[in-house]
Amino acid sequence: MILRMLVTGILLCAAFVAGVPHVVALWPQQPEKVAPPSLKTPPVQFFETGRLPSSPTVQDQGPVAVMANRPPRPENDAEAVLMRGLLFFQEGNVEAAITLVRQVTAEAPRFELAHLVLGDLLTSRIAPVESLGGQGLTADEARARDKRLKELRSEARARLKGYLSLLNAQHIPDVLVTLGDQVPYALVIDKSKNRLYVYRHTGSGMPPQLVDDFYIVLGRKTGDKRFEGDLKTPTGTYFVTSYLEPETLPPMYGSGAFPINYPNEYDRRQRKTGYGIWLHGTDRSLYSRPPLDTEGCVVLTNEEFVRIKQYIRIGQTPVIISEELVWLPPSQWLRHKQDIASALEQWRRSWEVADIDSYLQMYAADFWTPEHDLNSWKSYKQRVFAGKTFQQIEFSDLSVVGYPRGLDDRPVVVANFVQHYRSNNYNGDMRKRLYLVKEQEGWRVLYEGRQQ
Repeated sequence: MILRMLVTGILLCAAFVAGVPHVVALWPQQPEKVAPPSLKTPPVQFFETGRLPSSPTVQDQGPVAVMANRPPRPENDAEAVLMRGLLFFQEGNVEAAITLVRQVTAEAPRFELAHLVLGDLLTSRIAPVESLGGQGLTADEARARDKRLKELRSEARARLKGYLSLLNAQHIPDVLVTLGDQVPYALVIDKSKNRLYVYRHTGSGMPPQLVDDFYIVLGRKTGDKRFEGDLKTPTGTYFVTSYLEPETLPPMYGSGAFPINYPNEYDRRQRKTGYGIWLHGTDRSLYSRPPLDTEGCVVLTNEEFVRIKQYIRIGQTPVIISEELVWLPPSQWLRHKQDIASALEQWRRSWEVADIDSYLQMYAADFWTPEHDLNSWKSYKQRVFAGKTFQQIEFSDLSVVGYPRGLDDRPVVVANFVQHYRSNNYNGDMRKRLYLVKEQEGWRVLYEGRQQ
């Protein structure tokens, strides 16, 4: 059937877009075993630029088997059940698909996309369906519904593309370096897939573990936010600053909101403007929204916003927003982690032993603090070092996350830690933040200051 070919095209093109190094599929139980789909007939190219690379895995096992390794999701997770229904349909089991999608519409009655899919599935029992939501309409009806259908079709594409992105669970986003003991989870966003991934800290020296992921809605305009009112979601590394209860907010924010610290220190350095970038729920009159539909915030369904609350600690949870994530195999990730750890230790050690030359060499030429540039910092530190007979410097609760590439094409990471300082004339502890930049000579300190 034409619709089945369409769904096949969506699923396969989404799962195997060239250059994507890995992903997943989450549903509560393994689907029934079915024969692999035939690839003799090219699938409909649902994505304008999508293509189907040759893949022995797909040819031998089919997309159902390929998607069997995702972490479990709640049994009533609407998106997971809808995806499973589409897979059954793609495999030719129409009645199983209808049963699953009916479950979604019963449990999430405002999920318009699920109702649209269910209508197509029911129609497919008796007649071919040529496009998502387009059957049985007169020309006038089609024009009247055109805008909403475009929105629902774009939501379908975004959900499928993000849900089926080829995510090898052994690969790690390069922006995740080290999570401290007080940072049990990190939120990592891939704008290109409208997807938010949740990673869990698994112990010192161990790679973080993917535990959850979500479809998200982003700003109406694509690209990095530069100024107030540009309708873009910022690209960068941020931290959750507070939680706003739903009772204190207008209905458009749904189940609540987590503001993040945009613009951060790095944003202000680059003269970015704007404010009020939040992670929040959906208007209470809706279930979900099209993929590009906010003024810059990151939006989840209300049910998923409630679920994500368990992962967030105010002031500590990083929210890393990338245009497109870069994934590293474990060995490369470990070398990346060790390289940064070595630079931090070199900086700490040269400071502790008062090796002023080595210490100042660890700073980038464009270094800044709220009060200093590099030249005034050098003068200040030379005066401080002259009064020291000993220094003891230790770090605890170290967390290091990458900063997605933006205007500055150099690799940048953000290190948060508790600094324990003891000397002959001063003792003190503080929560410190460093930005480090990778230059030809190695990692250098770009910014130093207190955590805000």
